[in-house]
Amino acid sequence: MRLLVQRVSSAAVKIDGKPFSAIGKGLLILLGIGKDDTESDIPHMVKKLVELRIFEDEQGKMNLSLLDIRGEVLVVSQFTLFADCRRGRRPDFINAAPPQQAEMIYNKFIDELNKTPLKVQTGKFAAYMEVNLVNDGPVTILLDSDLL
Repeated sequence: MRLLVQRVSSAAVKIDGKPFSAIGKGLLILLGIGKDDTESDIPHMVKKLVELRIFEDEQGKMNLSLLDIRGEVLVVSQFTLFADCRRGRRPDFINAAPPQQAEMIYNKFIDELNKTPLKVQTGKFAAYMEVNLVNDGPVTILLDSDLL
């Protein structure tokens, strides 16, 4: 499971040109599910995400978590995080989970996030989306369940 975590001042998703979801200060999460990922990866990844200290305190140091600031979360499915570009010029997505498996894990990830006191918004699985964001910092971090 790969989470591309972006600290944002705001973020929004449009589908078919219409507003679908939006958040204020918090994190935009692009979530990629790999073929070897399972539900057992979810609790650890959610805990890591919400406790990750990447928001600035009064001294300007990254000492505060999403929970500390009561930030918001926008989760968007992103199978292209598993693109393999080592050969040729066309990305290979062989390591991405099949859609049925990925959607199930995506939904369970959101369910786990909803157990926190945070406001959680989502995109729509497998939809073509326009994602707009104001990256704060910029701060962008990749979390990979295989590396944690």
